[in-house]
Amino acid sequence: MRPRVPLLSIFIIARDEADRIERTIRAVRALSDDIVVVDSGSTDDTRDLARALGARVISNPWPGYGQQKRFAEEQCRHDWMLNLDADEVVPPDLATEIAALFSGSGPQADAYELRIAEIFPGEPAPHRFAYALAPVRLYRKDKGRYSPSPVHDRVDLAPGARIARLKGIVHHYSVRSLGEQMAKLNSYSDAQAEDLDKRDVSLSVFRLAVEFPANFIKAYIGRRHALRGVYGFMTAMNYAFYRYLRVAKHWEKRLQRRAPGATDPAARNPSDV
Repeated sequence: MRPRVPLLSIFIIARDEADRIERTIRAVRALSDDIVVVDSGSTDDTRDLARALGARVISNPWPGYGQQKRFAEEQCRHDWMLNLDADEVVPPDLATEIAALFSGSGPQADAYELRIAEIFPGEPAPHRFAYALAPVRLYRKDKGRYSPSPVHDRVDLAPGARIARLKGIVHHYSVRSLGEQMAKLNSYSDAQAEDLDKRDVSLSVFRLAVEFPANFIKAYIGRRHALRGVYGFMTAMNYAFYRYLRVAKHWEKRLQRRAPGATDPAARNPSDV
């Protein structure tokens, strides 16, 4: 068993992840004595499974991605934090790399990027040529915090923070099914359209025409889904439609405000509802 890493907390945000969170926690529980699961209202066994594996489970109503991760950061006991999503698994080689990082004189950087590669249903491991994101996921609490954005999932680092990248790859089991993926992406598009509206960002109407084909090419060719058979094609289509929906919902909001007699819903008198 790998030795636990001193001064490392691991935090996970979750909702209805009973089918995935056990694998996520088991992969890292030898690394830390402080695993925090922030649950936003699960109706399945997520909380019980996490507690049974030694995690501290804290309930918090869903405020948005960045806000929930900032809340989770506040619950961590140690100076170093590793963030995982409930559908992400740290394989043994990466766990060993993280443990080695804290041996001897300790980490030489303030934050570490971790490559995250998606594993589609039926794949035993990330495809050899799978596209991988590389966000900061391992960092010192005094050098970085999650952005409070409700839709953008990123760590904002302090000026001058030293960044390095680990070699291992996090396994991302994000797709339960195409339908579940599309429902999740539809929810993302709602949140992103709302965020654009709140920030008074205006996207060109021409993007309604180009968003779908451009993002299909981005996913199918740029992210190499073309190398992953029929499932790669189908997930590229889902991604492209999600990006189109984001723009379409943004324009729907603009058109609704321009309609004759339209009022700001937030400004309506409660008695009118």
